[in-house]
Amino acid sequence: MSSALADDSGSTPIHLLVVLHGMWGNASHLAEMRRVVEERRCQPGSEKGPGGEQLRVFIPETNKDENTYDGIDWGGERAAEEILEEITRLEKEGKKVTRFSVTGYSLGGLVARYLVGVLYQRDFFTSITPVNFNTVATPHIGLPKYPTKMSSLFAFLGPKIMSRTGPQFFLVDKWSKNGRPLLEVMADPNRLFYQALALFQHVRIYANAVHDMTVPYPTAAIEEDDVFINHPQDKVEIEFDEEYSPIIKSYTVSPSVDQPPKAAFPSVQWFKEKVPRPMLPPPLQFGFPYNILIYPFVPVLLPLLLGLIITRLSLESRKSRTRIKLLEKAESSTERLIHIVGRLEREVEDAMVDMFDSAGPSDPSPSERTLSPSSSGTATPELTKAVRNGEQRSGLLLTEQQRKIAAWLNSLPRLKKELVFIDPVRNSHGIIICRDPKRFPLHKQGEGVLRHWADHLIL
Repeated sequence: MSSALADDSGSTPIHLLVVLHGMWGNASHLAEMRRVVEERRCQPGSEKGPGGEQLRVFIPETNKDENTYDGIDWGGERAAEEILEEITRLEKEGKKVTRFSVTGYSLGGLVARYLVGVLYQRDFFTSITPVNFNTVATPHIGLPKYPTKMSSLFAFLGPKIMSRTGPQFFLVDKWSKNGRPLLEVMADPNRLFYQALALFQHVRIYANAVHDMTVPYPTAAIEEDDVFINHPQDKVEIEFDEEYSPIIKSYTVSPSVDQPPKAAFPSVQWFKEKVPRPMLPPPLQFGFPYNILIYPFVPVLLPLLLGLIITRLSLESRKSRTRIKLLEKAESSTERLIHIVGRLEREVEDAMVDMFDSAGPSDPSPSERTLSPSSSGTATPELTKAVRNGEQRSGLLLTEQQRKIAAWLNSLPRLKKELVFIDPVRNSHGIIICRDPKRFPLHKQGEGVLRHWADHLIL
């Protein structure tokens, strides 16, 4: 028998920690997350839960790679089935899951929010205690739009070439009976997804404050303005957590009214500003002065790469739609979806919800923000409502739908936010979880985030 305490049936109690990867991801992307949490919390001498529970890490496999095109909902359904199968397998080994936690990275955070709704609907939490719910760089309010050509291009192409997941990312899907997008339904306090999330004792989200080109700060941090967008020009004072840098302990942003001085031609700074690194895959990205050498080839390389990417995405989307049709024809799958949708979108109930919908409190947002310590001693931002588009310096173009989602999610009890400041880098999205430190040593900068996440899990 294990050194852990056994329950009345003689089974070893287990606290199951489920970790979910992002778009185009697989278990290898979460290797560092798994290593850090197992080294710090899963050793023989590690702290146990209140019932003697051992922490056990589980990474579902069915949503990997191209299967991430199939939608947040199908990802959640698949993950739920895998989790139930894993629990059954553990029971055969004499282990009983009594406590449950989930962490999702990027798309995985949205899948996690759907997943807990599915489990809640199946009465999973009547016998198993929900403990920790964490997300890292997750687009909680969908992918926001900025007034740039590249952002407009992504917003146009994304829903068209990413099968079921793309429209859900951009809130243009009509998931419910009444045509509401999935992310709105998942954030609605009157729906089981939100209600399941509110059961967790510990809800914490991690967001990149800067340089996340995949999931920008506002949607990862559930905020209505991007206060860090002009951080190179603004006076941004950052105090890092001494133990868990690059996590921010506190910050202030003082918007600058002065334009930065222009670099003189032909200085090195002028070339750095005027000749940026082309948007190429990481192996082909170089800093000054090597970017100048590759710049003449961009007119050939960029259209070629974009063509290859769009072709690949289109082919995978077509395969995904075929998979979804097969899934929807399966009797058990159809019953599951009808059951969930039926409970979520009753005609009369929706009519009442639509009549009395409110975007929540409209507290003014200060021009300077400071992370204030929570009651538990960890840092969490104030949950305040940002100014409207016309007053936003960031130019962030949120829809009223996205604002409503943000207000709902910010009303979650026990919600804590951790902001991460990784600078200077081109894209901090993979760095925040040390996604591939072997190929990209820069990714090691995110290890402090992983240590913070592992150390703050409640067992």
